[in-house]
Amino acid sequence: MTNTIYDITHESDAILLVGSNPEHAHPVIGMQVRQAVQRGAKLIVVDPRDIDLCKDADIHLKLKPGTNVAFANGMMHIFIEEDLIDHKFIEDRTENFEAMKEMVKDYTPEKVAEICQIDADMLREAARIYAKADRAPIMYCLGVTEHHTGTEGVMSLSNMAMMVGKLGKPGCGVNPIRGQNNVQGACDMGASPNQFSGYQNIDKPGVLEKFEKAWDTKLNPNIGIKATDCFPKMISGDIKGLFIFGEDPVRTDPNTHHVIKSLESLDFFAIDELFMTETAKLADVILPGRSYAEKEGTFSNTERRVQRVRKAVEIEGDTKPDTWIFTEIMRRMGYPQPHLTPAQIMDEIASVTPSFAGISHERLDSEEVNGQGLQWPCTSKDHPGTPIMHVGKFSRGLGWFYPAKYVPSAELPDEEYPIILMTGRILYHYTTRAMTGKTPELMEIEGKSFIEMNIVDADKLGIKNGDKVRVSSRRGSIESTARVGTKTSPGESWMPFHFPDGNANWLTNAALDKYARIPEYKVCAIKIEKA
Repeated sequence: MTNTIYDITHESDAILLVGSNPEHAHPVIGMQVRQAVQRGAKLIVVDPRDIDLCKDADIHLKLKPGTNVAFANGMMHIFIEEDLIDHKFIEDRTENFEAMKEMVKDYTPEKVAEICQIDADMLREAARIYAKADRAPIMYCLGVTEHHTGTEGVMSLSNMAMMVGKLGKPGCGVNPIRGQNNVQGACDMGASPNQFSGYQNIDKPGVLEKFEKAWDTKLNPNIGIKATDCFPKMISGDIKGLFIFGEDPVRTDPNTHHVIKSLESLDFFAIDELFMTETAKLADVILPGRSYAEKEGTFSNTERRVQRVRKAVEIEGDTKPDTWIFTEIMRRMGYPQPHLTPAQIMDEIASVTPSFAGISHERLDSEEVNGQGLQWPCTSKDHPGTPIMHVGKFSRGLGWFYPAKYVPSAELPDEEYPIILMTGRILYHYTTRAMTGKTPELMEIEGKSFIEMNIVDADKLGIKNGDKVRVSSRRGSIESTARVGTKTSPGESWMPFHFPDGNANWLTNAALDKYARIPEYKVCAIKIEKA
């Protein structure tokens, strides 16, 4: 996120919410968005479903799934056509605008309305509200990224914000809402295969040498493999061993048949886990991990805020901290390492990561910080942290306009599979239900698989609300319960992926984004039949 949660929900005149249902997936932020609207902020919802916030929105663009890039290009066409652009910001702080201008010429409101299946005048009105507001953030989530063009979807939103000068200012910015706690922290610590901590690229001159010197060892100079690309390599035998840390790909990754086949192809598979997940059942060795309440450290939340987590409970049994497990594996594989405390590890992070140089447990525990945490970049011990990024200049100098053309989803409906399936989360359950599925009260409220389908499609198929249905794609078939209504448009449907009795990921398509390699969870072709 370029801005803070408080900033974008308290300092904004308008909010552009794209591919995100925060009241269900991020309820604290969702509540603050609703409060912002009650205070008078305008709200534009861009989402293929009728989410609860649509009732309070000034505009709901109920676009066809997979058309985010076309939507953004249409918005920019209108910015230029109606002279809503920030000429000074573009001239002083960006480059490649002319190429962008040329590319969006073709994306007239009428053409975009046809692609996205929305009203052209509503698109115009949305563009005017966003561009003319003094302070207007873009907030987005997995509805933008979980497409085979997800990276270009994010770039397109950034293009929009630059074109109207809404970056580096209070109440503005481009703000992804992270899906789980510390997803941000994992990325910050170099969980990407091409980066060390603080987004230091392996192939940038001097970076590898710096870490080799700090760690007193020779490091592999090659860029690694992204997680989703590992599965086919397990089947081919290029990857023979795997260590998973707190992840359940059998439940969360697309095309479950393929994931199970991949894991079963390994010579050796170990997992560090709290629960006997569907993935853990396939492991050769399970190392019992610890929960957040049993360990010391930090979490970095969605707004880049590094906050202390303190050990609250001791439990019986032979569990070990994750850092002990990692260190011990290194030692037993012939790379001697000391067992460091969490505070010492944080100090090491600071020593090799410029954006974390001013962060330590000592400082996070101090009266100066007073439990509020510090937002990176925090470049020295007296640096206050950075609430708003890109003030005055971008990290690369000038902001780059990236012209991205609309490309249809990888798998579109046809005669055999005529309905689009989208997937997502519901309020009562958290990711794979490893924890919330063990809470009887939550399971009583929402405990079984369901599929939302439009009443027009249901009538054609003779399906009524509450009927058992069989849902099939080219990859698998599951049973679920129909919820008939108008939340989705005709020809479209939606399922949560939380429930094992009908998990949508047996159906979803593992088409991958060419940059980030994220799967296209949000669009696959299915057929629905009465069971």
